[in-house]
Amino acid sequence: MTEDWAAVARAINQRSTELGLSQRELIKRSHVSKAIVSEIQNNTVQRRRSARTLEALSLALDWHPGHLAAILAGRRPPGLGEPAVRSDDDVPARLAVIEYRLAEITQRLDDLNASFTAAFGDTDDGRR
Repeated sequence: MTEDWAAVARAINQRSTELGLSQRELIKRSHVSKAIVSEIQNNTVQRRRSARTLEALSLALDWHPGHLAAILAGRRPPGLGEPAVRSDDDVPARLAVIEYRLAEITQRLDDLNASFTAAFGDTDDGRR
């Protein structure tokens, strides 16, 4: 698996800017050492980091705990509140993600249906 530390650095720096967080504030919020935060932000040392390090930085940036790990692996980052999958073998978590996404889809369809009904009225003429 290819790890994209440059993408992680970009994501952290962009999000820090969005939130108005200095490096010092990020270190304080995440409880990750200055050296490690600097290495990751500047993409100067590419090495395996503890999952807890990426999780702490994700949470400090008000993201899902698995956000930066997903970016590192080249996957779509999970949304806030979405269940976290720890590995491909984590079947219960993967099922929870499927349920979460189905609930999102159902909500979107309900919203579309409500918008359609508001715009065009109930077009159900009894035919089935």
